[in-house]
Amino acid sequence: MAKSDSVGEVTHWYDKIGVAVIKLKKGLKIGDSIKVKHGDDEFGDSINSMQLNHEPVESGKKGDEVAIKLSQKAREGSEIHLA
Repeated sequence: MAKSDSVGEVTHWYDKIGVAVIKLKKGLKIGDSIKVKHGDDEFGDSINSMQLNHEPVESGKKGDEVAIKLSQKAREGSEIHLA
């Protein structure tokens, strides 16, 4: 996968609640399937909820920092790709 396929990057991980904050490089919306990639580690997930400034939203656009719940741990610096 080329770096240009990246939709965003994890800037913060909240371990207790399983939520990643992602700085978006492209649009992302609820229902999208994603891959979370960090080095050789990778897992797939789907976006079931998203928040912007602690408010539920249906989608985020380039430049937004959105919070999404993930099924597995993501690390800061992990790349988010559309699956």
